[in-house]
Amino acid sequence: MTRRRALAWVRLFAGLWLFAAGVVLGLRSGLGVSPWDVLHDGIRQVTPLSFGVATVLVGVVLVAVALAAGIRPGPGTLANMVAIGLFADAMLAIGIASDLDDGPLPLRLAAVVAGVGLVALGSALYIGAGLGSGPRDSLMLVISSRTGARVGLVRALIEGSALAVGWLLGGAAGGGTL
Repeated sequence: MTRRRALAWVRLFAGLWLFAAGVVLGLRSGLGVSPWDVLHDGIRQVTPLSFGVATVLVGVVLVAVALAAGIRPGPGTLANMVAIGLFADAMLAIGIASDLDDGPLPLRLAAVVAGVGLVALGSALYIGAGLGSGPRDSLMLVISSRTGARVGLVRALIEGSALAVGWLLGGAAGGGTL
């Protein structure tokens, strides 16, 4: 493996870890998480699955749909599908920020903002590694290319649907979700 390729893998996994850390901060704040994470949390609420396992299983379904539509996942897509869920479960299990939801509102709001920042930085790192987009992005691209609809509209409809289903299942939707 070349040095450049090895650095891409380090960048990928650093990004996925930061992404998971941002998700965990949002969960622990008790103020709401992103639409996909509302879905993952909703699945966790109504099944014996952990948050991370729900994240992985949703990713598996999305990769399968994209694959059926002719989009081949990159190695980064597969790593994303598994690692974010595993990292999130590990952080939740060791108790990172476990008392945050009992903290003062300004601290919880700061955690949500920090979580969004970590997700953004993590996304930039894993996408910038050039090893493949995430499963949710693959779905967005498949639908956009098949329907001719603008990517932004497709993204909004997909995320709105994930949010609605997750909320109906009891997922952690709130002000932080906005």
